[in-house]
Amino acid sequence: MMSKAIHPFAGKLLLNEPLARYTSWRVGGAADQLYIPAGLEDLSLFLKSLDAAQPIYFIGLGSNLLVRDGGVRGTVVLMHNVFNELKMEGDLVYAEAGVTCGKLAKFTAKEAKQGGEFFAGIPGTLGGALAMNAGCYGAETWSVVRRVTTINRRGELSTRDASEFIASYRHVDMPVADEWFIAAWLALRAGDAHDSAQKIKDLLAQRLASQPLNLPSAGSTFRNPAGDYAARLLEACGLKGYIIGGAQVSEKHANFIVNIGGANALDIELLIKHMRETVLEQQGVALQQEVKVIGEYEL
Repeated sequence: MMSKAIHPFAGKLLLNEPLARYTSWRVGGAADQLYIPAGLEDLSLFLKSLDAAQPIYFIGLGSNLLVRDGGVRGTVVLMHNVFNELKMEGDLVYAEAGVTCGKLAKFTAKEAKQGGEFFAGIPGTLGGALAMNAGCYGAETWSVVRRVTTINRRGELSTRDASEFIASYRHVDMPVADEWFIAAWLALRAGDAHDSAQKIKDLLAQRLASQPLNLPSAGSTFRNPAGDYAARLLEACGLKGYIIGGAQVSEKHANFIVNIGGANALDIELLIKHMRETVLEQQGVALQQEVKVIGEYEL
């Protein structure tokens, strides 16, 4: 059972906190401790207090994340609803890691900045988008990043130029291990607010028409292989609608797994395995998983 711990920090520390409510699949066991910072200085002090060997995980909306049923050993830091400052700094858009990508897209459009509309199609926060170079509709996060602020497990802040990071398809090589994104400055072209708003509207309509937004999911399960689409391969294998427990390959989009009710993390993980093995056997393509998995199996 979860409990609130007594501690010297300004944020909220929850012990044995179930993580299902913090992930878009609505599954997952409990974290040893979940910390909701009161701000940047508080987060820094909290990280400094942790044992150097303790695992640390940062999450936003948990929209590209599968937490296993046995829960997470170590500390989970929740960024959403905490680090959400969003403003213009000269010609650059400054956004903190907890800002949702949808809110970021609307802000850039309002400021008549062109090139950030694609963020409307990413179901997560900027921190997660930075960590995995999220993208959609032909655009990627790191194509618009100028520089970032990071924090390490010792609570130390660094401002790094985008050139220090190597971004590829749905992946970012960090220059230093054990650093997490706090904020980014984005360089976008001058544009027309009305045109950008209309483009966002069109992207959202396309997303609604093609993706199963009415059920809990975590977005795309697999990366698109070079020159092809994971959804096409999965559909060609007849996997649409395939069910394990409460997890189903979406009948609307074959690269989405949805929780149709009562799913646990093991159902989803077994379904991911079945999808990958089926495509390899029938199509000869080894799909690369996009969803991040953390935690322990339930004993």
